[in-house]
Amino acid sequence: GGPRRLLLVSNSTLHGGGYLGHCQQHIQSFLGQKVKRVLFIPYALHDRDAYARTAREKFESLGYGLDSIHESCDPVEAVRKSEAIFIGGGNTFRLLKALYDNSLIQEIRKRVLEDGIPYMGSSAGTNVATISINTTNDMPIVYPPSLQALGLVPFNINPHYLDPDVKSTHMGETREERIRQYHEEPNTPPVLGLREGVMLLVEGDKATLQGVTGARLFLRGKKPTEHEPGTDFSFLLTDSNPLNL
Repeated sequence: GGPRRLLLVSNSTLHGGGYLGHCQQHIQSFLGQKVKRVLFIPYALHDRDAYARTAREKFESLGYGLDSIHESCDPVEAVRKSEAIFIGGGNTFRLLKALYDNSLIQEIRKRVLEDGIPYMGSSAGTNVATISINTTNDMPIVYPPSLQALGLVPFNINPHYLDPDVKSTHMGETREERIRQYHEEPNTPPVLGLREGVMLLVEGDKATLQGVTGARLFLRGKKPTEHEPGTDFSFLLTDSNPLNL
């Protein structure tokens, strides 16, 4: 075993770049040379074959083999044998339902939290790494048995976090308003809004913001705060984090 190691990316594609292009150096640094093969979980998209081809091409270009879990006759065994796990983006509800349907929630938790294998998530794959998918942006197109997710970190994330456009005439709720509504419910955890182009690196009890943009942190009952890459978010990982302040 070893300490948990997570790379939680806001988005797979950044404007002007290819698939995972903006974070490929972070991926190589994160996986290192010990990992030879990555287990890819494409459940968030309907066309799993095409998704696996895209991911395989990228990871092979970085020097890693890639196995897609949907090609395995025994998904649980695939997780048990994996050296590293990558869950890609798409629809978070579809993804979480498939994780439950294939009995993978506890298996992935064990591999990551007890065995210490690296876990990488992008978008929906980042959402499911947290306590719950309550703060996803996706439509509930299918019905998972629970909104509780993998719980690899004790807070929630809002990937693709968008700031209000001051020039827009759109009168719908902003992302910030939606997160504030979530925090009107009792005992709701912190929510880290990750803008596109940013990611959270978790190594044991240390969490650091990486990338090129920034993040916005929402704590229940407090004003949101703005954070640049390099910010130490380790306090969010402790059991004494300010859940109910």
